[in-house]
Amino acid sequence: MLVQAQRAARVLTRRFDSALQPAGINSGQVSLLMSIDQAKSPSLGAIAALLAMDRTTVTANLKPLERRKLVKTSIDERDGRVRILALTPEGRAVLAEALPIWLRLHSAIEARLAEPMRLKADLSLLSE
Repeated sequence: MLVQAQRAARVLTRRFDSALQPAGINSGQVSLLMSIDQAKSPSLGAIAALLAMDRTTVTANLKPLERRKLVKTSIDERDGRVRILALTPEGRAVLAEALPIWLRLHSAIEARLAEPMRLKADLSLLSE
């Protein structure tokens, strides 16, 4: 089962990456931008926890987005050790372009599944 899960993850990543090429970002970057796009700018640690990633990996994945000026990182005024993340206007524009692509592909994949809600529940269980 683990082999099938890993293979499915790789195939899905390739499909999303390919579909998202017109927006100029990949599936991981869309997930990161969606996670950062909150009413109150989240901390790097909060994003790492939300995405079940370590802080070092999140930092590495942020670098290309920061270079493209899609994400801005600042220091928390109350705690200088905490980094706060926010989308820039350019980041919001890229996310607005990518999100419909992501949603269409997500819906198409879900339509092919016999029990999409069961799969979601099972995947959530595995990710705990």
